[in-house]
Amino acid sequence: MMRLCAVLLVSLLGGLVSVQAAVAPHPHWSVGYHRMSFLDPLDLQPMKAIAFYPSTGQEHISQVGAYRVAATEDAKVAIGRFPLLMLSHGNTGTPLALHDLATSLARKGFVVVAVLHPGDNYKDHSRLGTLSNLYGRPIQISTAITATLGDPMLSPFVNEDQVGVIGYSAGGETALILAGAKPDFERLRRYCQERPEDHDACTTKGELVVDRDDLQPQSDPRIHALMLMAPLSLMFGRHTLGDVHVPVLLYSGDGDKLVAVDKNAAALARKLPQPPDFKLLAGAGHFIFMAPCDDEQLALMPALCTDADGVDREGIHRDLISEAGRFFSRTLGQHSRAGMQTADQ
Repeated sequence: MMRLCAVLLVSLLGGLVSVQAAVAPHPHWSVGYHRMSFLDPLDLQPMKAIAFYPSTGQEHISQVGAYRVAATEDAKVAIGRFPLLMLSHGNTGTPLALHDLATSLARKGFVVVAVLHPGDNYKDHSRLGTLSNLYGRPIQISTAITATLGDPMLSPFVNEDQVGVIGYSAGGETALILAGAKPDFERLRRYCQERPEDHDACTTKGELVVDRDDLQPQSDPRIHALMLMAPLSLMFGRHTLGDVHVPVLLYSGDGDKLVAVDKNAAALARKLPQPPDFKLLAGAGHFIFMAPCDDEQLALMPALCTDADGVDREGIHRDLISEAGRFFSRTLGQHSRAGMQTADQ
């Protein structure tokens, strides 16, 4: 649908990231990462993800795709049963753009699995604007959850009763569908009639390409909490959000020029059945949620790395990472305790 994190990434980005847990963090945990491959449920072709997890190995910086990531490949996994967080990136993007969030959550005791969505990533735009992308992305995340729970290296250390989703931009739309939301295509048509200048949302004038007629919005009952950052959510009205009953941590910047805050995050905050913890960042743009850039990245992609005057991306990320850790520890921990109480009755 929308080319949000888009073509600007093509020359630089490559790979995937993710990892975290709601166990009390160990003061000496480092971060490991593990490459995963499994079949795309849409066409049974291989798709990829990277899991980031708490480790007892030495600290190490690895080159993963175009990013220097604070994690070591296949390092020893820390002992524990850690909550599982799935990371869904934006249109034509990569979850490696959020590597600091993923590794920081891993260090706090989460396993974060970042999926590279086939047909909608920095290398491959073949499903952009299609029904199969809208409905396929959530199914891909569900498949990645199942693959993680069956992964010989990771499965002994993952708590299958504590699963959350982190969604950035179009990944927020994916996360909401997984939690029970149902897109309303008429809302998209109306929006594009009102705002035809929005070339990201309205490339196809509000009409998705119906390339598959066998797909429907598919929720996943294993998911118990959502963190949404600058979510694309204009297709969801109050009635189509009626089945979303999980806690939501919601972020957006009031300077976002790509995903209109009034029609997306702010409207979502009003319409969710359970009011979210909504944090509106003053002056922040759409790309504020990407990891702070080094000098080389700043030179290569200034549009993604440069923030408005007075906006402190590093400070925002420190607060966001802290809030994310608290949110998932509390919400997924509560779900685990409720499950144990039910089992005891």
